[in-house]
Amino acid sequence: MKPIYVLLASVIAVLTQSCSDFLDIKPNNLITGESLTEENLPSLTSPLYNVVWSDFNRQFYYGLGDGASYNLYAPFSDYVYPFADLAVTGLTGPLVSAWQSFYVVIQQSNKVIISINQSSASDEEKRTYIAEARFMRGVAYWYLASLWGNAIITEDPSPIVNNPVINSHPRKDVFEFAIRDLEYAAKYLPPVSLQSGRVNKFSAFGMLSRVYLAYSGYVDNEANPNGGTRNQTYLDLAKRAAAAVITQSSYRLMDSYPDLFKIENNNNSESMFALQWVPGLSSATGWGYINPQQAYFASSSQLTGDDAAWGDWTRATYDVIKEYEPRDSIRRKATWMGYGDFYPEISKAAGGYLNERGNGQQFLNVKKGVVGSSRDNAAIARMNSALNTYMLRLAEVYLNYAEAELGNAASSSDEQALFYFNEVRRRAGLDPKTSITYNDIRHERRVEFCMEGLYWYDLLSRAYYKQQEVINYIESQDRGTIVPFLFDAPNVLREDPDRDRETRAVGNVTPAIFLLPYPESELIQNPLLREPPVPYEFTEEKITDLFD
Repeated sequence: MKPIYVLLASVIAVLTQSCSDFLDIKPNNLITGESLTEENLPSLTSPLYNVVWSDFNRQFYYGLGDGASYNLYAPFSDYVYPFADLAVTGLTGPLVSAWQSFYVVIQQSNKVIISINQSSASDEEKRTYIAEARFMRGVAYWYLASLWGNAIITEDPSPIVNNPVINSHPRKDVFEFAIRDLEYAAKYLPPVSLQSGRVNKFSAFGMLSRVYLAYSGYVDNEANPNGGTRNQTYLDLAKRAAAAVITQSSYRLMDSYPDLFKIENNNNSESMFALQWVPGLSSATGWGYINPQQAYFASSSQLTGDDAAWGDWTRATYDVIKEYEPRDSIRRKATWMGYGDFYPEISKAAGGYLNERGNGQQFLNVKKGVVGSSRDNAAIARMNSALNTYMLRLAEVYLNYAEAELGNAASSSDEQALFYFNEVRRRAGLDPKTSITYNDIRHERRVEFCMEGLYWYDLLSRAYYKQQEVINYIESQDRGTIVPFLFDAPNVLREDPDRDRETRAVGNVTPAIFLLPYPESELIQNPLLREPPVPYEFTEEKITDLFD
C-alpha cells in the first residue's frame, strides 16, 4: 500500500493567502459528485494531513505551545517572543496565520464531507472517509475553543463565503462540536489505519481523552474559573477513551525516546496522529508540503548543510532546564543541545556532531526537530526536515489516563494509573513513583512533550478550574528576568556568579492571557466577532453508544 505522502504529493488543494477570504476554500483538480468513487476517496482526504496545517505548523505550533508556556526563549524571533513575553496582539503574525490555518482545515474538511456525500461510494466507505475529515475538523475546533474560546462553527463554506459577517458561537458549543466530530471519528474510523500515517479509531479515542480531560475542568466552571474541581462524568469519559487506546489498539511506546525524532521512524508504533510532510521537496519545490521547523531551530549551517539555519538565539529558558531531574538526561539531550552533547545521526560523514556552541556552558539550543542535512538523509532538503509533526503520541494517552484517574483527588496510588505514568518515566531512565499528584503529571507532561507544542494547552486546561493557581505559576517563572546560567551535562544547572541578571519588559499576568485576541483583519472583515456569541443549533443526534 502506498504511503500517504505519495498521495499527498499528487493532490492540489487551493489555499487562500489573504485574511479576507480565509473561509473560502475551493478544492481544485478533485473529482466530485457521482464521478467520485471509492478508489478516489483516499486522495480526497490526503491534503488534510499536511498542506492545510502548514501555516499552523511553521511557527505557531511551537511559538505558542512552547513560547507561551516559557519553554522557549527567542528574543529576536517575532514568532516566539510575543508569546513568551505575554505581549500578543491581533497583529501578531503567527496568530493570524494559525487562525487562518484552522479554518482552512475546517473548510477543506467540510468540502471533503460534502463531496463524499455526493459520491457513488458505498455508505460504509462514505462513513469511513467522512470520519477521517471529521477527525481533522474536530481537532481544529479543539484548538479554536482552547485558544480563542468563542469561534465560528461552520459545516458548509458556501453561506459564509457569500456573507462573512456572522456571529461567533460560544466556547461551550465549540468544545461540544469538536467532541461530536471526534466521537463520530471514533465510531466510524477503522481500528487499523488504512494507510501508513492515516488516523484510525484509536487516534480518535486518544484525542478524545485529551479533549474530555480539558473539558472536564471547563464545563462546570465557565462562570467561575476558580471553582476548583472537574466534572466527574468527563473525567470518566477521558479515562475510558484512554483505556480503549491502551488496551485495544496496537500502539506501543517506542523503546528509545531519541528515536522518536528521527526521520526513519516516522509513523512509528507510538505515533497516533502526525502531520505528514513530503520528503525530498525543498522550500523552492514544495512549500506547504514540507516541514520547515528545522530551519528555525538549527543553531548553525553545520547542522543543516545550507543557509537555512536561523536558531542561534532560539534557546531553552532557564525555567525549563530547571524542570529536568538530574538523571533525566535522555529527554533533555533529545530536546536541547548542551555544550559537549554528541549526536551520531548528524554529520555522519564526519563521524557525528559534537555540539561546541553555547559560549562554553551558557545556553542550550533546540535539538528536537533538528535532524541534519541531505548528506545525512536524502529525505532532507532546504527548509524541509521531512520529520513528521507529532500531534498525538501514545505517551500522552498514558498520562491522560493517569490524570483522569487522579481526578479531583490530591494524590493517587491507583495501580493502573501508576503503571502507565511510570512507563513514561521508565523510558526516560527514571525511578518509578509509588503515588502521584497533579504536579507530578504536570512535570512529566512538560519534559516529555517539550518542543512538541503542548505545554501551554496543559496550563490552559488547569486554568479552566484553577485559574489563580496557574497565574501564580506563570508569575513564578519570572519572565522579566534573564538569569545567566551555566550548564554541565547531563543536567547540572547553576546561576553564573560572574554575570549579572538582566531585566526585560513583559506583559502582565492576568486572566486575559488565557484567551488570544482575534486577528485585527478578521475584526475588520467581520465586526460581529466583537459581539456576544450566538448559541449553535445542533441538528445531529449525539452518539451515545461509543463505549458499548
